[in-house]
Amino acid sequence: RPASVLATYDFFIEEMKKKYWNATHNVFAYQIGERDECQRFSDDGEPQGTAGMPVLSVLKGEEVKNTAIVVTRYFGGTLLGTGGLVRAYGKAAKEGLLAVGIAELVLYEKFHMYISYTDLGRVQYELLQEGYTIADIIYTEQVELLILVEKQQSMQFEKKMQNLFHGTPPHSSLGTVYGVW
Repeated sequence: RPASVLATYDFFIEEMKKKYWNATHNVFAYQIGERDECQRFSDDGEPQGTAGMPVLSVLKGEEVKNTAIVVTRYFGGTLLGTGGLVRAYGKAAKEGLLAVGIAELVLYEKFHMYISYTDLGRVQYELLQEGYTIADIIYTEQVELLILVEKQQSMQFEKKMQNLFHGTPPHSSLGTVYGVW
């Protein structure tokens, strides 16, 4: 992983520690990469293995990628014991994920297309039938469409447009972008 990616996670953790400076513990865990190549956690003064590892276990169990969780604990006078700490930190991490939701990062190829007004209805119908996303429509002398196609469907999109426009589709690729759903 590039140092800049790790620095982003470390910066986030440091920001949470500053924000909750008066907390007894700011426990964290993160995993980065499609195959979870980089994993790190900290018990932040709790007994070894009772805090950071349960938080990391939630990330692993939910198969959440490229995510950091910080659980902040203020000591309230109740001693939880090691089993209680494991359950409390795991539950807090799980509830946090449920509260914010899990977004899926999807790689799209972005296409740019100029068409006539007479073709608009037919093209929109075909695009929507196939589940492609029309990101923007701009009306000028012609209609300009920005279309997002999941990367693995881009060849299918190309063939569909060739058939629709009889071999000369009026579009070009603008490269890839990520979308979050």
